[in-house]
Amino acid sequence: MTTRVAAIQMCSGTDPRRNAETMERLVRDAAARGALYIQTPEMTGALQRDRATLLANLRDEENDVIVRKAAELSRSLSIFVHIGSTAIAAGDGKIANRGFLFGPDGKMICRYDKIHMFDVDLDNGESWRESATYRPGAEARVADLPFGKLGFAICYDVRFPHLFRTEAMAGAQILTVPAAFTKQTGEAHWEVLLRARAIENGAFLIAAAQAGQHEDGRVTYGHSMIVDPWGKVLAAAGGTGEAVVVADIDVGMSAAIRAKIPNLKNGRDFALDIVPELAKGGVTV
Repeated sequence: MTTRVAAIQMCSGTDPRRNAETMERLVRDAAARGALYIQTPEMTGALQRDRATLLANLRDEENDVIVRKAAELSRSLSIFVHIGSTAIAAGDGKIANRGFLFGPDGKMICRYDKIHMFDVDLDNGESWRESATYRPGAEARVADLPFGKLGFAICYDVRFPHLFRTEAMAGAQILTVPAAFTKQTGEAHWEVLLRARAIENGAFLIAAAQAGQHEDGRVTYGHSMIVDPWGKVLAAAGGTGEAVVVADIDVGMSAAIRAKIPNLKNGRDFALDIVPELAKGGVTV
C-alpha cells in the first residue's frame, strides 16, 4: 500500500502563536498535495535560548497552542499530524521536549519525549546543555498505523543507533527524526546519519528539520529529508527557509529489503574481551 508522507521544514521563531500559524499553512499545503502523514520539526512551537522567557511562555499539553492546532488540523483534514516536538511543562520545574502524533479523528495516538540530551561542546565556542533545561524521556515508542509501524526519535537521538534498532526489532518500518540540527554538525553528519539509520534497519526514515537564522540567534541546518530502506534520498529540502518535502512510500519495500539483507535476524549476542596493553619488548612465545 502506497502512502504519501510529508516533512515540513520551518524556521520557528520565539512566538508560539506565530509558529502555529506557519505550521498550519504548511500542513495544509502538504495535505493539498495528498499527504496522509505530515511531520513537523523539533521545537515547532518555539526556538528560544533564553530559559526564563521559554518558561514564561510554557503551557501544559491541554493548553499548548501547537498541540491544540495539530489536533484541529488532523481532524479537519483527516490526516495524521506528527508534531516532531514542542516544549511542554513537565511539572517539576523542567521541560519536556515532547513529540505528539494525532490521528485523522483529531485524537492523540501517542507522545514521545526526547531521550538523549544534546550536551556538547563544538568548535568555535558553540556549546549546548539541554539537560540543564529539559527532562529526558525514558521510553522508546512504536505506533501501529494503517500504513505501517512508526518509530519515534528526536534530533540528537539519531546518534544512538541502538534506539532505532530496538524500534526496528519491534516491527517499525518507518523511523522518524524531526530535528533542529546545528549548521556545524549538520554539514558534517546530517545526511550520512539519516541514511545509515535507514540502511542498517531496512526502514524508511522521515526527518523534518528547522532551517536558517532564528530569532534567538541560532542557525539550523535544514535539509529536511525522506529516505528509503536502501538508503536512497527520495526527497530533500534546501538549507534555508520553509519547505514541504513529499514522497510516496510503501512499507512492502522494507519487508523486501529485510528479506534480502536480514541483519535484524542475523544479529548475535557476543562477549567483549579487553586485551591488556602489551609489555615493552613484545610477547614471549
